[in-house]
Amino acid sequence: MTVRGSCLCGAAAFAIDTRDTPVVAFQYCHCSRCRKKSGSAHCANLFIAPEQFRWERGAELVRRFELPGARGFCSGFCTVCGSAMPWLGKTGKRYIVPAGALDDDPGERPRRNLHFASRAAWYAPASELPTFDGEAS
Repeated sequence: MTVRGSCLCGAAAFAIDTRDTPVVAFQYCHCSRCRKKSGSAHCANLFIAPEQFRWERGAELVRRFELPGARGFCSGFCTVCGSAMPWLGKTGKRYIVPAGALDDDPGERPRRNLHFASRAAWYAPASELPTFDGEAS
């Protein structure tokens, strides 16, 4: 199965091949760095092997930010629209793919919460909130 993804403006796009190799992990991370990076309560990231990943267009528009002094924290983003984009981890063993950048259903669901003890003080599980199929009036 091929799962595709792209940035908000469409300038960068990628594909993930999950036919022979499954997703290594799909998780939420609640650490303060991931909250700041995502602008949300947590990041939702898939971890895949490098051979499963390929850029379809716009790779030259994607930049990587490495937080100085951080052992393993990085992020990728489109330089045109700022959308979170996949990046190769510092070890080179895994691509980290922001789930929000996916255009297709990966066939996987998040399996765990990381750094849950440091979640935002205002965090509320989505299942506990009122739900609307469109904008609330």
